[in-house]
Amino acid sequence: MPGPSKSTVDPDPGPSRSTESPRERLLEVADELFYAEGVHVVGIDRILKDAGVARASLYHHFGGKDGLVRAYLERNFELRRRQIEQVLAAYTTPKEKLLGLFIALEVSLKDPAFRGCRFLNASAEARRGESVEDVTDSYRHFLHTLFADLAKEAGASNAKQLGRQLALLYDGAAMTARVDSDRLEAGDAARTAAMALIDAATSQKPRREDRSISR
Repeated sequence: MPGPSKSTVDPDPGPSRSTESPRERLLEVADELFYAEGVHVVGIDRILKDAGVARASLYHHFGGKDGLVRAYLERNFELRRRQIEQVLAAYTTPKEKLLGLFIALEVSLKDPAFRGCRFLNASAEARRGESVEDVTDSYRHFLHTLFADLAKEAGASNAKQLGRQLALLYDGAAMTARVDSDRLEAGDAARTAAMALIDAATSQKPRREDRSISR
């Protein structure tokens, strides 16, 4: 699922940065800048300035920029898990839960603040050996397992295949909405395609009747 959408009016905006710990201020600023502009585009000096935090605090809490990027992704991984749990809790059957994930995705893609999937964006920028790879791999495993498990519970004839197809649709919609001018249609197209795949994989073919010849 893409980055969390924010309501127009937040009844509880939380503490101001001046009252947050240096670690939280660094994470808040990193989350905003990394998501809006890119992990490698945004430099440490800018993050430190916007957060009002000394360089020593960055190294104390994260060991450097790579550690900050990792913490940023881990934080959003946990948030993504909680969001998905809330979505699934709103539905009853496994099939409804699968479609519910795409309905939630469609809503997220229509958010003007949408800038793509944080994990896909960071992975695209990552250099070999950076901690981005570890967190992204964990997220990818979580996503594929989620779809495959729900597909199995829904009675799919090939749950692993359906799970992979749905994960590809999920990612593809996020990427399409990130780069295409008609991004508002990406969620609808993904939901419609997901529905067709799920219906085809879970439909029970009628058994042939045993038409024995009476003698």
